[in-house]
Amino acid sequence: MLRALIKSMRPQQWAKNALIFVALVFDRQLTNLPSLWVTIQGFISFSLLASAIYILNDLIDVEADRQHPRKRLRPIAAGELPLWLASTAVAVFVLQAFIWGSQLSTGFAIVCAVYLALNLTYSFWLKHIPIIDVIGLASFYVLRVAAGVLLIEVNIFSPWLYLFTTFLALFLGIGKRRAEMLAQKAGGGSRPVLALYTSAYLDQLLLIVLTLMILTYSLYTFSAENLPGNHAMMLTIPFVIYGGFRYLYLVQVSQTGEAPEDILFSDRPIQATLVLWAATILLIFYLM
Repeated sequence: MLRALIKSMRPQQWAKNALIFVALVFDRQLTNLPSLWVTIQGFISFSLLASAIYILNDLIDVEADRQHPRKRLRPIAAGELPLWLASTAVAVFVLQAFIWGSQLSTGFAIVCAVYLALNLTYSFWLKHIPIIDVIGLASFYVLRVAAGVLLIEVNIFSPWLYLFTTFLALFLGIGKRRAEMLAQKAGGGSRPVLALYTSAYLDQLLLIVLTLMILTYSLYTFSAENLPGNHAMMLTIPFVIYGGFRYLYLVQVSQTGEAPEDILFSDRPIQATLVLWAATILLIFYLM
């Protein structure tokens, strides 16, 4: 049951919570040990909350998951994790996350509360409304960034980063919907909102948000206040362009993208791009 519980917690999804570190890195406080320690604790606390929501969603969708060719293998749907234990884990994780989170920062705890409320609203209502469903998905990413900002005393945090995160999240969310639509047509999905979309419409949205994602990041690299005066940060733009193009290729040509986190852990070009992008940022911020 412990193994089933850990699987239901979706630890691979915690990679999304790395967005909490955005404020620390881009405010050039990575070498500030107190701020680093607080952010690490915030990451763990937020991950517990996210896991509680994943388990809760599995409890809500257990009957539908049992009819899905892939989701039926999830521990709760497969009967490997008892409902009472899953419910108890949700209560414990939520309580722990809020107690710990409130000790770290009141603002952080408020963001956690908003994240929980929005997820519940999304699960019961928003995910059934076209366009609103992908905007809801994107808001979860932006809230992670906001949580990181409220954990530490930020000197300067550019609003361009919020916009970039928004369009990046929309790009991933729309790509996810497109992949789910193809899977559903092949008999591998059961998401009702997909019937309200077309592949052509989603492809247009992908191009729009990809363009805005690259544009907002580019504007950040030469207009943010805390960047080097030599505009060296613009050297990171090609990595964002390639990463966006690569993900678009995977969604439209390779017909993948139903689980963006799986791409992160499996696609070597995406991994190499992220490593080079991060290394270049660290070089510019902390060694130049």
